[in-house]
Amino acid sequence: MSLLPSSDFSRRLHDVWRLSWPIIISNASVPLLGLVDTAVIGHLPHARYLAAVTLGSTLFSFLFWGFGFLRMGTTGLTSQAVGRGEDQAVRNLLGQSLLIAVVIGLGLIALSTPLVNLGLWLLQPDSDVTAQLAADYAHVRIFSAPAVLMNYAIIGWFLGRQNARVTLLLMLITNGVNIVLDIVLVVGLDMNVKGVATASLIGDYTALAFGLWMVCRALKTLGGRFDPTPLKRLAAYGELFRVNRHLFIRTLCLLFAMAFFTSQGARMGDQTLAANAILMQLVMMISYGLDGFANAAEALTGKAAGRSDWDEFGRSVRACAVFSIVTAALAALVFAMIGPWLIARLTDIEAIRQLAGTYLPWLVIMPLIAVWSYLLDGVFIGTTDTRAMRDTIIAALLTYLPVWWLTQPLGNHGLWLAFTIFTLVRSLGLGMIYLSRRRGRWADRGNALRCHE
Repeated sequence: MSLLPSSDFSRRLHDVWRLSWPIIISNASVPLLGLVDTAVIGHLPHARYLAAVTLGSTLFSFLFWGFGFLRMGTTGLTSQAVGRGEDQAVRNLLGQSLLIAVVIGLGLIALSTPLVNLGLWLLQPDSDVTAQLAADYAHVRIFSAPAVLMNYAIIGWFLGRQNARVTLLLMLITNGVNIVLDIVLVVGLDMNVKGVATASLIGDYTALAFGLWMVCRALKTLGGRFDPTPLKRLAAYGELFRVNRHLFIRTLCLLFAMAFFTSQGARMGDQTLAANAILMQLVMMISYGLDGFANAAEALTGKAAGRSDWDEFGRSVRACAVFSIVTAALAALVFAMIGPWLIARLTDIEAIRQLAGTYLPWLVIMPLIAVWSYLLDGVFIGTTDTRAMRDTIIAALLTYLPVWWLTQPLGNHGLWLAFTIFTLVRSLGLGMIYLSRRRGRWADRGNALRCHE
């Protein structure tokens, strides 16, 4: 007997694709903005302008990504409230998440000087002039912090309500405004790095204005009313703080792992650093698709968990797994067959092409290992079981660093081996916890009946 009715499976596949494709497209729009930034600033007379923007944008990518829990935690809790049919809770979660975003954003602005100084010290600009230009960029861009973090909360809230198109619209508005203002402010008004930062600032607040307008429209369709009480009582934030605390630690560990990989590659020379960066760009391209399916898993499994409908939960996980596994397998096949051609599209320097080709086999196996961590991250966010995400990434780090230490004689191959094992431990750890949960508190009715027979 089939474990999954074909009509249910087809419907669930449709739901996964409906939620995934806007996120995949919005993710893919990010490199376009980077290309425009590079093209505009790269035509200025000195290379230091491009170096400064690169440093500044890297700093804020890490800084804002560190608070990505505002998106993930909001998605998981909102999707569960939607599953329970608790419209008032859905309203309250939005208000609480936005308020937390504002407080953190204003805190980042207040601490901007020490944060920027620390960030630039860690990034180590190659000259005082470049450092000053990067600081000029950063001191403008920091004022976008409240808007960026509030947009995280809005995106998370809409994803929790299974509306992924708002994510696409917000990203298109942010990047579209940014691209136009890059040209106007940098080329037209000769504002160099401050022009790039100002364009990002205005783009973020324009997207926030649109996002808040969409929120106002959505709230009219919800039951309940505006209730300021949960916003004033610290105890009312307990669940949000619990979920986000674990996500924050998990994100810091992931940032450390990526930064460590980059810094160790840099110690092996500029060519190794460049080769690793090219291969990581290809990994990021695949992550756009896997992220989309993971976000779908967050919304669908969260709604099922809110209803305690573990049959529906299982169907959602399997449907997301189909898309994720197919994407990972295709990526591995593409890297194996035309990897050198892809590398050649990203650099004209023959020495770097050859070096990147030497490490290409690591890229071939990476999607097949990483796919499980992406998918199961989505499942654990949806169920707000974020402690499991925290614990597995800590275990992965505690494996990653000793393996790197022991394999240093292998050079960059040792570094890639350590990073691959880090990813493998994350996937295996999450997989084992998932299977344990499915036999226990996440068991569907069919499994539970078979266990009693």
